[in-house]
Amino acid sequence: MSNASNPTRVLVLNSGSSSVKYQLLDMRDGARLAVGLVERIGEETSRLVHTPLTGGESGKRERTAPIADHEAALKAVSEELTADGLGLDSPELAAIGHRVVHGGLRFSAPTVITDEVMAEIERLIPVAPLHNPANITGIRTAQALRPDLPQVAVFDTAFHTTMPEHAARYAIDTATADAHRIRRYGFHGTSHAYVARRTARLLGKEPSEVNVIVLHLGNGASASAVAGGRCVDTSMGLTPLEGLVMGTRSGDVDPAVVFHLVRVAGMSTDEIDVLLNKKSGLVGLCGDNDMREIRRRIEEGDERARLAFDIYIHRLKKYIGAYYAVLGRVDAVAFTAGVGENAAAVREAAVAGLEELGLAVDAGLNEIRSGEARLISPEYARVAVAVVPTDEELEIAQQTYSLVTSPAH
Repeated sequence: MSNASNPTRVLVLNSGSSSVKYQLLDMRDGARLAVGLVERIGEETSRLVHTPLTGGESGKRERTAPIADHEAALKAVSEELTADGLGLDSPELAAIGHRVVHGGLRFSAPTVITDEVMAEIERLIPVAPLHNPANITGIRTAQALRPDLPQVAVFDTAFHTTMPEHAARYAIDTATADAHRIRRYGFHGTSHAYVARRTARLLGKEPSEVNVIVLHLGNGASASAVAGGRCVDTSMGLTPLEGLVMGTRSGDVDPAVVFHLVRVAGMSTDEIDVLLNKKSGLVGLCGDNDMREIRRRIEEGDERARLAFDIYIHRLKKYIGAYYAVLGRVDAVAFTAGVGENAAAVREAAVAGLEELGLAVDAGLNEIRSGEARLISPEYARVAVAVVPTDEELEIAQQTYSLVTSPAH
């Protein structure tokens, strides 16, 4: 047990529009004490799945009953944790760390949440309309449950605030861009930071010594160029729509497509927003956004699935090449997130043909399934290719705990 006078536990909350993911960690060793998910908040079919990870527990518990809102969801989470002796009222809880998607330019590090910080997160809602409102709701609910406890925001955009202006700015009228905060912010920053640092460790080096291209490939997907531990470019932009082909998002597209659809198809901006964010990417190309299903269809000779896969890989290669040029020297390319960690075919295809750049994958190593960070490149390869399982919750917990236990706090 941790000493209540020196609390070591951090609760990590990731509040979505209709869901709350959570993990309770002990920061002495980073051990998870409990993990869970509340989904379909506000619906009749709400569901809470809670898994205690402390010794002697009976394992996963599930409840399906209407959960009206985020306040009710967090109270239900608190009840589950209390049943395991891990309640939110525990004096061993040091802080609550919140994933906040958009921090703009102001927040480049984890930040203790104050009224002023909340006001700035609210001001950023226009550039993160799907995410920031849900994050705010989660924070307010947690504050009501434990008003005495430090609440810390860890921003998806923070890692990318080190991008130089020539990488972050779009080539549009400067006054208009500044007036409306239009620039590349980037997302998945917590994952990119963790994976870049973990990749350096895998190579036996300090992050400051290593240049890494990180490929975060999940349903949402992004790439980053990390030079000596600092992000110098990333594929997502003002919003998480730009860049790679994703599960349901288009990624890069000629902006004039929007004007064309307004003029020729009579579509509204809201309809185009839904098209590009929810009906494009892999699902728009072949009707599936699950890479396992797409690979199965390819093996059965499905041409739509094959084309979708080829488009996905083509975009990925373009970004690997572009970020190689940006960095000048690349020590490693790291694959992470659901697709990056599990789809050997994606990793193989993304690197195929890049031997002149020093990239290669060992077929045997690539096929091995493992939850561990590992190299999948042959020994002779000039550039390491790594698979590094991301751990955003641990990263959020570590940043939160470091902040609240620092002498300055």
